[in-house]
Amino acid sequence: MTNLRRLLDQLSFPILIVMCLTLGLAPFTPEPHIWEKLKLLAAGGLTQAIDIFDLLLHGLPWLLLIAKVALMRKTA
Repeated sequence: MTNLRRLLDQLSFPILIVMCLTLGLAPFTPEPHIWEKLKLLAAGGLTQAIDIFDLLLHGLPWLLLIAKVALMRKTA
């Protein structure tokens, strides 16, 4: 847990927000990729390895941002 905290401390909010808005949402048309993968997950259609990798890749910036906010709230 300390390694994760150290990593999150090194990442600033502006960097995480830029990561979420670029990698987290790209490609933007016809809909954000993460949204498409979440819909596939909800429908039970997320079965191929490449789709699971895509979900993890595009979801990682969002997970890092949520973890940073959660750790900040916990320590405050």
